[in-house]
Amino acid sequence: MSVHPSKAMVLAAGFGLRMRPLTDHMPKPLVAVAGKPLLDHVLDRLADADVAEAVVNVHYLPDQIIDHTAGRAHPRVIISDERDVVLGTGGAVVKALPLLGDAPFYHLNADTLWIDGVRPNLARLADAFDPARMDILLLMAPTAGSIGYAGKGDFAMAADGTLRKRKENEVTPFVYAGAAIMQPAIFKDAPHGEFSLTRMFDSAAAQQRLFGLRLDGVWMHVGTPDAVAAAERAYLASVA
Repeated sequence: MSVHPSKAMVLAAGFGLRMRPLTDHMPKPLVAVAGKPLLDHVLDRLADADVAEAVVNVHYLPDQIIDHTAGRAHPRVIISDERDVVLGTGGAVVKALPLLGDAPFYHLNADTLWIDGVRPNLARLADAFDPARMDILLLMAPTAGSIGYAGKGDFAMAADGTLRKRKENEVTPFVYAGAAIMQPAIFKDAPHGEFSLTRMFDSAAAQQRLFGLRLDGVWMHVGTPDAVAAAERAYLASVA
């Protein structure tokens, strides 16, 4: 059983500290890669997936993002204004729930960037999401072959897609690519205020309702100014 999310949450409130000096006077989602702000790469993917509304949260230099997205029609952007409070990745979703509705929604980091394979990965996520078995389905990038990533991974993934969190000092083959589908009901008992979304991942995993889908294509981790150039080279080569 697949879903077709019509709404999305895009996290765009972070300070982008590791991206300095590019983010001294600009929020990280507006840093350009291959001539287009990171946020526009994400919103364009959502438009291609027929998402009607994207809730974008803002905190650091919020007016720049608000002004940048004001004229956007596909998807229509709804701002979740967090300029006066720090909510973290989990608290941001709780605040936005009234805007997201009761159906499963896409959840994306504003700075995630990938090159699709044969079929768009957001469409693959929608086809793979089974509400009867899953609370959260994460797009997982293989650490081998990803651009700009040198970490130890986030999860091990079983043959049926169930995910197990990396243990301390363990190396796992998959990293969360910053795109997911989530059921809003999982936030029913979530705390208000600041907390990390990993809390919801851990809760879903404990109930065996956290799943992953291997990304088809190439994922780019754009975390530092140096990584911008590497991502641009890969992106431009893919469309040449």
